[in-house]
Amino acid sequence: MKLLVDTCTFLWIANGSPALSKTAAAIFLNPDNERYLSAASAWEIGIKYATGRLPLPERPDVFLPRVRETSGILSLSVDEESALHASRLPGFHADPFDRILVAQAIVHGMAILTPDEQIERYAVRVLW
Repeated sequence: MKLLVDTCTFLWIANGSPALSKTAAAIFLNPDNERYLSAASAWEIGIKYATGRLPLPERPDVFLPRVRETSGILSLSVDEESALHASRLPGFHADPFDRILVAQAIVHGMAILTPDEQIERYAVRVLW
């Protein structure tokens, strides 16, 4: 299965947070699953770090690729089709980062690994 890891899920994986559900951890660790982090999540992390809202142990440009590589997470670019699909989604979620993740998951046939209940309202597979 192709998994799109939500931004908060990625940060919880990186920090070994107990906020990561046991089910989500098992799904993430299943070697049969392909794991992806959207470039939109990298952008979100960078913005929050730069504004002081997200403390990290090192700069995002070092932290993010290091965690991705050690966790076996591939990078997913934001493509034009996904960006345009986001504009056609119902307005269930106001967060533009979450909206692009939903669009990417739909366009690329992925499930989203997220605790965000708002995302469940979209026609996308949510795992947690």
